[in-house]
Amino acid sequence: MATRLTLIAHAATEAQRQAAFPLDEPALEREIVKIAALDWSAPRANRILSGPELRAQQTSHVLRLQAAISDQLRDCDYGAWSGRTMRDVQAEDPEGMVAWLTNPASAPHGGESVARLMTRVGVWLEQQCDVAHTIAVTHSAVIRGAIIYALRLPLVTFWRFDIAPLTLTDLRFNGQVWNVRCAGCPLRPLFPAEHYPPPGD
Repeated sequence: MATRLTLIAHAATEAQRQAAFPLDEPALEREIVKIAALDWSAPRANRILSGPELRAQQTSHVLRLQAAISDQLRDCDYGAWSGRTMRDVQAEDPEGMVAWLTNPASAPHGGESVARLMTRVGVWLEQQCDVAHTIAVTHSAVIRGAIIYALRLPLVTFWRFDIAPLTLTDLRFNGQVWNVRCAGCPLRPLFPAEHYPPPGD
């Protein structure tokens, strides 16, 4: 079966604006208004999912997606660093920050390492192979993980992908390998349902 996976990065938050590690904060109000102004039409899908955090659910709602909650799509757990800015963490624990950015197995914050996140995302991605088209609203870390897993890239490339808020990533599975149709494309009203070819085209 040909499989298509549409991943949408949630709207921007105050934590992202401040370059901070997230808590379960809402999306910025101006970003919610921006989504509504897009008047985006979702392509037809067999399954629609959202991460459990408020920001992901808000984005799903404003995009008029009736999404089921999937805990597998939750953001990375940043442990003791949650809610703190990267600048503060760098000042307090520079060695931990370097380890986290260079060693995928490292979790100096006591939460989830990149390697553990990748394992979770990989399991979830394989579960989508029996569905023609899944739309998922989730987090940039999860989307980066999906791209790396799909292309079988080294885990150290995790930080090499820039997935901005309100962007779309389109992955396709032909029964043997995953391909990336687009990654981090701005979510615009250039993507109405009729512009999407059916899976396998």
